[in-house]
Amino acid sequence: MISACFNAVKLGFSSLTFLNAADARSLYTNQVNLNKQLKIFLNWFIGPVLFVWLAFSIYKQVSEQRDLQSSWQHIVDTVVGGQWKWLLLVFGLMFVNWGLEARKWQLLMQAIEPIRFWRAYRAIFTGQSFALNTVNRVGEYLGRMVYLQEGNRLRSIALSVAGSFSQLIVTMLLGLLSLVYLRLSILDETHHLQGLSVFWLDGLMYGLSVGITVCLILYYKLSLITKLVEKIPIVTRFSFFIDKLEDLHWKELTRILSLSLSRYLVFIVQYLIMLHVFEVDVRMLDGAAVIGVMFLVLAIVPTIALAELGLRGKVSLQLIGLLSTNQVGIIATAAGIWLINLVIPALAGSIFILGIRLFKKV
Repeated sequence: MISACFNAVKLGFSSLTFLNAADARSLYTNQVNLNKQLKIFLNWFIGPVLFVWLAFSIYKQVSEQRDLQSSWQHIVDTVVGGQWKWLLLVFGLMFVNWGLEARKWQLLMQAIEPIRFWRAYRAIFTGQSFALNTVNRVGEYLGRMVYLQEGNRLRSIALSVAGSFSQLIVTMLLGLLSLVYLRLSILDETHHLQGLSVFWLDGLMYGLSVGITVCLILYYKLSLITKLVEKIPIVTRFSFFIDKLEDLHWKELTRILSLSLSRYLVFIVQYLIMLHVFEVDVRMLDGAAVIGVMFLVLAIVPTIALAELGLRGKVSLQLIGLLSTNQVGIIATAAGIWLINLVIPALAGSIFILGIRLFKKV
């Protein structure tokens, strides 16, 4: 039986040698047309399917948030009460925030493919749609890469990770400074963190100091590290996907880091405004410090962004609760920031994805 199958396959291959030029050309043309039709179908099919899936996923998970309904009602009451101008400012800063991220990604992508700012902006929003459904928002890389040419999509991942690494460094560094301020100026016998003694807090700060130093060295030696990694035999065959990291020298890296710092400061300002809107009475410097610690916790603890509201609420109550007893306002602030900075951009990104074409040439 095996011999018969072998002979049949052999006969099939041998018959191909007898195809005349016209038949071969016709076979090739049919294959090209089939591939073209498949690409056209995928181009017009993938976008709507992803939109429906993302929109439904966002709606379903947002509607299941426990504290969201009461927080939303508090937000509505605040708007009716005449605080809508401040909320509008926070909403406007959301566009600034993601605009800075879009500029950062645009600069990083120049190494492989120049893209316009508006295209980068849409990529960032689409990335948020995917990020909301993945742990620590790793799905954002998938959402962004579809805006690039087919041959550059996988190459963009390493550069995007470098941009996220810069944001993590800023969050850790300013989070450490916030912890130091919290330790020296806020915590005392009546104000303390539940479940975290001074001993462990000091240990955490020392550990963070070491971690930040290592991260900064790795960040500014990214080019050298990439060259060394490429020499590893098992990595050599995949060096094409990371080789552009070699082009990121200290000037480019510092520029990316400065954009990450600008984003961080916008986050802080948004939070302080929302605390004012919901009548959470805190001093500006104290508020900035506890918010910085909260961002540090959210950056370190693995979570899914759509499930993040509960964690944000708990951490906010623990930290901002050191400064104010207005628990309703604290929860409403956390929910408002979550909705404006994460959910609304993700919904917009799910709409942008309708215009995605996986294949540029068909």
